[in-house]
Amino acid sequence: MTRLSALKERGPSSLAGDIPVPVRVVFRGIGQVFFQENALTGACFVLGIAFSSPLMAVGAVVGAAIGAATARVLKFDQSEVLAGIYGFNATLVGIATFFFFRPSATSIGLLVAGCVAATLVTWLARRSVPFPTYTAPFIVTTWALFLLGLALGAARVEPGGPLEGVGPVRAVAHGVSQVMFQASIWTGLLFLIGIALNNWQHASWVLLGSIVGVLLGSYHATAAARTLDPESLVDRALLENVALGLYGYNATLAAVALFLWKRSVIPPLLGMMLSVLLTDLAPLLGLPALTAPFVVATWLVLGLGWIDTRVFREPGIPVP
Repeated sequence: MTRLSALKERGPSSLAGDIPVPVRVVFRGIGQVFFQENALTGACFVLGIAFSSPLMAVGAVVGAAIGAATARVLKFDQSEVLAGIYGFNATLVGIATFFFFRPSATSIGLLVAGCVAATLVTWLARRSVPFPTYTAPFIVTTWALFLLGLALGAARVEPGGPLEGVGPVRAVAHGVSQVMFQASIWTGLLFLIGIALNNWQHASWVLLGSIVGVLLGSYHATAAARTLDPESLVDRALLENVALGLYGYNATLAAVALFLWKRSVIPPLLGMMLSVLLTDLAPLLGLPALTAPFVVATWLVLGLGWIDTRVFREPGIPVP
């Protein structure tokens, strides 16, 4: 039997068994950034990041590996470790470190410490908070690293120059890729492909979320309108921020998170709109927005759902 025939007979599931479990856990952790427990999805994400920034792709893999290793050493719940639950916050910390700071002994130290801290905060949050914390561990950890890096004098990455010739398609693609700090149409496309490989409905919601973000973000924008870049905290034209996808990426995450909570159109749409409105508020704190608009918007919708089930439930129906 030829090697090709043997591979065909073994099938995808047995082929996946050839990949060491720790490797699959690392890539599942990366896939979990978009709520996808799929190593192939995570691999597509890494490839997409590498198209835009090989350095940040390394940060993503190293971050997910540190998260998984920390969880194993501390003997966290094995099923959660295997599902990549302790990888996605550390993944984002790994990428964010090289988004804000140039490679150096200081930034690498911040990356390692931040990924370990994000993993510990994830574990603590999952056991102490009675509602989903999503990327909140990444947010608080990265805010701390950002301030600490500035205090330590870590070399900053300079903001990119002005965009030219960005149409609506690129703006929507950027809204997907910016979840992991990238502004690339190819990165956005690979992210969507990776998500669709695991769940085409989630990919559809991600795409819709970015479209809604672009439309709402540009609704009142004019050529003269300016605002703070939610991530780099520099003054930019509002239309440029929209074109960079900075009003879309939180909406993509809110859409999937709320669709997973309730199979309905209204909660995801409400979460998308709230996340866009909240994007302008985070920079007022003097901190990068990161995924805070997504987390707060989703919590608000979940809170409304909690109120709805208790105030407007029919008599005799138990509260879930």
